[in-house]
Amino acid sequence: MANTPFTPGIADQRLSAEDLARNFADLHAPYDGHEAAVAADRCYFCHDAPCVTACPTTIDIPLFIRQISTGTPEAAAKTIFEQNILGGMCARVCPTETLCEEACVREAAEGKPVEIGRLQRFATDTMMAKPHPFSRAAPTGKRVAVAGAGPAGLACAHRLAMHGHDVVIFDARPKPGGLNEYGIASYKTVDGFAQAEVDWLVQIGGIAIRRDAAIGDSVGLDALVAEFDAVFLGIGLAGVNALRADGEDKGGVRDAVEFIADLRQADDLSSLGVGRNVVVIGGGMTAVDAAVQAKLLGAESVTIAYRRGQDRMGASGFEQDLAAQKGVRILCNAQPVAVHGNGAAQEIELEYTRQGAGGLEGTGETFRIAADQVFKAIGQRLDGAPQGLALEGGKIQVDANGRTSMAKVWAGGDCATGGDDLTVTAVAEGRDAAEDIHATIA
Repeated sequence: MANTPFTPGIADQRLSAEDLARNFADLHAPYDGHEAAVAADRCYFCHDAPCVTACPTTIDIPLFIRQISTGTPEAAAKTIFEQNILGGMCARVCPTETLCEEACVREAAEGKPVEIGRLQRFATDTMMAKPHPFSRAAPTGKRVAVAGAGPAGLACAHRLAMHGHDVVIFDARPKPGGLNEYGIASYKTVDGFAQAEVDWLVQIGGIAIRRDAAIGDSVGLDALVAEFDAVFLGIGLAGVNALRADGEDKGGVRDAVEFIADLRQADDLSSLGVGRNVVVIGGGMTAVDAAVQAKLLGAESVTIAYRRGQDRMGASGFEQDLAAQKGVRILCNAQPVAVHGNGAAQEIELEYTRQGAGGLEGTGETFRIAADQVFKAIGQRLDGAPQGLALEGGKIQVDANGRTSMAKVWAGGDCATGGDDLTVTAVAEGRDAAEDIHATIA
């Protein structure tokens, strides 16, 4: 957490423990049984429901909502988990407002969709308080290595275990979960839910997790291919794109994903240092998560600076509105030029942008705003891809089944072509790759 050199504008204990507890409480309170029944009653149970098509894991949404409405939330959860074993996390973090809920016919007719995400949480939370609902098939004697304990890897491992294969997950971090554990705002997944979900998932049996085991470091891909019947890569994107602005090496400038990870792992939020004036560079979900949490930690001024128009931001409209409600300023059509300060950030210089004939271009007009802490949230990249794999667009090249250019090796999630930085998409890719692996090795 230390910033070097010394950054005088960054301090801890800006807010009381009571304020911090209130600020980082659950973003959406869970439904109770009556609330869930009322919300479920709004569903039309459409034939060929557009919400199903909009869900990357194709959960039968009308069916699980009908099951809630008939008082059988455990059956609803089974419907969800059959398609998305991380349905509990997805209910909390998926941008449902741009997926299933945006497609809801109630949204089209009334501007108020059925709250599918909160209904999904009600069902999955009910089931996760009970024994694991799935059992393994007879052991096949086959062994599969999964690199990465994020959403793609966990979904792949669970589906393979269901088919009777033995799975060993190798993960570079001390805790499994990937971005679910380290990369999502704390107020979206409270009370250690990410670890509770992993613990629940592995109850199916046949899954071993080896922590602090990074592929390419302590574990080589060639060795895994030789030892196991198949390998799945769900290693995510560990690198962060450079700011490409003078002074980005100054104190107080850091990656937003590191800030979010530190916050998620902190036992005491009051111990986290945050700037008085914070600027986040980027326009996606990570930028919003970093900006909102900086404000909730007690930053006086927080600005998101994005180089394009607000309609081009990767963060959903809901996330943008949340940032504004928390007091975050969203500044569009502005790109970083330089970070100024004597060893540590004091100001950031930005240049206005416009859409020119050849694409986005700077106008030459610059301005400065106070910034003793600058977070980079301008996208991540694949660093240290295992040798021998074909890449496409900076990611591991895969076909429709997740197969890579190397025999016996599959990939999915953010590290592979097709990944789109959504937990639900990573789950779908891990699940589908597992089915192809099973068909290949069974």
